[in-house]
Amino acid sequence: MENPARTIDIDVISDVMCPWCYIGKKNLEAAAGELGDITLNIHWRPYQLDPTLPPEGKDRRKYLEDKFGGPEKARDIYKRVEDAGKAAGIDFRFQAIEVSPNTLDAHRLIRWAGGQGSDIQSKLVSRLFELYFLEGGNIGDHEVLALAAEKAGMDGALVRRLLATDADRDAVEAEIRQAQSMGVTGVPCFIVDRRYAVMGAQPANVLAQAIRQADAENREEAEYSQT
Repeated sequence: MENPARTIDIDVISDVMCPWCYIGKKNLEAAAGELGDITLNIHWRPYQLDPTLPPEGKDRRKYLEDKFGGPEKARDIYKRVEDAGKAAGIDFRFQAIEVSPNTLDAHRLIRWAGGQGSDIQSKLVSRLFELYFLEGGNIGDHEVLALAAEKAGMDGALVRRLLATDADRDAVEAEIRQAQSMGVTGVPCFIVDRRYAVMGAQPANVLAQAIRQADAENREEAEYSQT
């Protein structure tokens, strides 16, 4: 008798200006391909690596100087990220980025996308990563966000109206504080079936192992409850 299809919830705490989060997304997608009849129900949760950035963002060169001591030192640090990106199928184009954005509005948009389904939310998150890391787009700009929303299948006119307000700003900030209170100090963080927290852009096999473990425990509990 074949095993019935099973679903595991994955909450991914991430920031769309975090290159390791983009790598983590690719690794999670690769893990999903190794899981057979286990289906993933993925939810994207907010985190801000730098909430001090102004709403309009900051000149990228100035940002790198303040954070790393200049673009040369940043290049050394990003070399490891670029290598990991290539292994995950990402050709990072850091040199194309002109603005380091405040991502709070991007997280509001991701929250709204989640209300329309995990598929739309995943498409939106993918598009935001592509815009920032492959095309150098300013993902703090409302028009850029609205166009990304439209590409993901959302109502661009509605998104534009909502972005012009403070809708869900408090809710997103509260969710970020909740993640911090749980001990999340860096991203990505994968919460697997509310059982395990897998920190960092772990390889696909590590994510798949954690998902299989959660699934096995679910089946054991289901069998025990039937005895």
